[in-house]
Amino acid sequence: MHDDAPPTPSSGSTRLSSSAGVAAIGALAGVTLPQVHAASGGELHVALIGCGGRGTGAAANAITTQGGPVKLVAMADVFENRLSRSYETLKPRHPDAVDVPPERQFLGFDAYQKAMDCLKPGDIAIFTTPLAFRWVHFGYAIQKGLNVFMEKPLTADGPTSKRMLALADQAAAKNLKVGVGLMSRHSRPLQELHQRIADGELGELVLLRGYRMQGGGGSVTRWPGQPSELLWQIRHFHSFLWASGGAFSDFYIHIIDHLCWMKNAWPIKAQALGSRHYRYGPEGDLRVDQNFDAYAVEYIFPDGARMLMDGRGIVGCNDLYSSYVHGTKGSAIVSRNGDCGAPSAIFKGQTPRHSDMVWNSTTPPGQQDPYENEWNELVQAIRNDQPYNEARRGVEASLVTSMGRMAAHTGQEITYEDMLNSEHQFAADVDKLTFDSPAPLPADKEGKYPVPMPGMTGKREY
Repeated sequence: MHDDAPPTPSSGSTRLSSSAGVAAIGALAGVTLPQVHAASGGELHVALIGCGGRGTGAAANAITTQGGPVKLVAMADVFENRLSRSYETLKPRHPDAVDVPPERQFLGFDAYQKAMDCLKPGDIAIFTTPLAFRWVHFGYAIQKGLNVFMEKPLTADGPTSKRMLALADQAAAKNLKVGVGLMSRHSRPLQELHQRIADGELGELVLLRGYRMQGGGGSVTRWPGQPSELLWQIRHFHSFLWASGGAFSDFYIHIIDHLCWMKNAWPIKAQALGSRHYRYGPEGDLRVDQNFDAYAVEYIFPDGARMLMDGRGIVGCNDLYSSYVHGTKGSAIVSRNGDCGAPSAIFKGQTPRHSDMVWNSTTPPGQQDPYENEWNELVQAIRNDQPYNEARRGVEASLVTSMGRMAAHTGQEITYEDMLNSEHQFAADVDKLTFDSPAPLPADKEGKYPVPMPGMTGKREY
């Protein structure tokens, strides 16, 4: 889960400006904000904040969009090797669309500000850091009048969800365009299935099922030579609730989101099971992360319909990674394999037999990749000044996902309102972090972290 060589931070310690955090939100509240959008034919500039694999992919999607010309002009990260690797990947493949000289490659916890300062109002900032920093970066982008693409999940707890909902409204008031990386909603087969369900082909949906059960994931062991506890936790963000919402939020949100979309509703409560079978790896290494390795969540919708989400991250077990819906008139395969794997299909019964199939999706040429589709649609909205703001839906999907995770981690029934109004903020001071800061989650003297203990904690996950 780590690179061969430990990451090298930039020299010195830099502090995030308070204007990027709570002060930014307060300053924007009640202010009449100017309308911002890009000229229809001008060159759009992009800044990439978070240069890991997903960030590199998002930057490539941005600069190859059908709505060009788009140019990457700034990059930011806290890890030098990630930034350099991303640049070295993108520059040879897109030499004319990547213009990021060393003076626009920024390292540090304040690097996001420097990268966005290279943009003009109406340009695009990409946020692909761990989610803990999302509200900080989004607030600064709104101040700068920037359009935004940000990866899922957006939040992992109640306090940051409320903060991000407020920022979503402020972005809309300023006419900023905001894309969120829940790409299933940009999958053409899923879009057509959603429309067919809305048209009544399946009747009323009464059961929805999602599965992501595959290999290991999110487990972390200690290894020598990490630069600091803080940077080690950021690098292994899937392992810590403060950084990512853990494996549950980061891995399962796509299926949870697209099933709720098929239902056209968010569930109002959840109950769940979860367990950790293995705390030691095959070679006896102690795994110190906060994740369970198996989850089974039952979500309940306002009309009483149920959604089941099963997840497992154990090597050697049966793999299943797909989603289904069942209605009063039939059933459907939503995603055949993966988060949005085509083709989707409708069946006249409750068993997906080929003889009972009444519709099988097809995809128009050039629209097979939902990652490309979401960028084409975002840039089109920017070019044509069309309303486009996925931030609120992204927060709601993140909150519903966290609701199921919290139900498993506490052993309690958790409502949507319980999750939204939870006072447990995992990392309240991420806007103040420096390279010298302690990590938001302290380890004990044995190097282990607090873990969920269902039945022993009711209002906190650890």
